[in-house]
Amino acid sequence: MRPATIPRLRGTSLARGWYLAAVLSAALAVGMCLLGWRQADLADRIAAHPVRVEGTVTQLPTGSASYSAVSYRADGQLHSAADLWLPQDVKVGDPICLEHAAADPGAVRVCGKRYPQPVGVSLAQTSVPVALLLFAACVARIWRYRRTRPVRTPGTRIRTTVAFAAEAFGDGMPALTQGKRSRRRRKGGRRALR
Repeated sequence: MRPATIPRLRGTSLARGWYLAAVLSAALAVGMCLLGWRQADLADRIAAHPVRVEGTVTQLPTGSASYSAVSYRADGQLHSAADLWLPQDVKVGDPICLEHAAADPGAVRVCGKRYPQPVGVSLAQTSVPVALLLFAACVARIWRYRRTRPVRTPGTRIRTTVAFAAEAFGDGMPALTQGKRSRRRRKGGRRALR
């Protein structure tokens, strides 16, 4: 009885893996779309009313976990922007031309660039189609699995349950009544029945 259930369990776990991959690929596509939309929205707000300021490079990326940082003054306050596009030969302390939106000094980009973070836009442009293709492949695989899965009828489940119960009793499990018939007496005895 046990070897017959192993393929069904493997198929179920495989199907769950495809479901999980579909959910993750859909979440990746949505996240990258939001990233690209955010960059496009910032670019449009800056292009509507750009204000030029001079910024100073305060940090350069030194590893995979660090970003570049630029500080600048807008409306008399000091602001900072991270992970902007910077030239290759820039050093800490170098001045750099920036444009920010007149209504939002936090929306800033390097002069001459369309997006504040072009790397994020290019990442979104490449990863969204890949995530959508992966999602479509997962959905197709799940659909194929659901079509080829054998149909289980209620009778199959009952027979399996009875077989497991018979196997448990056959393995030396003591009878619940220990060979005696149990009688239930009603309140009042036989007279209550008449």
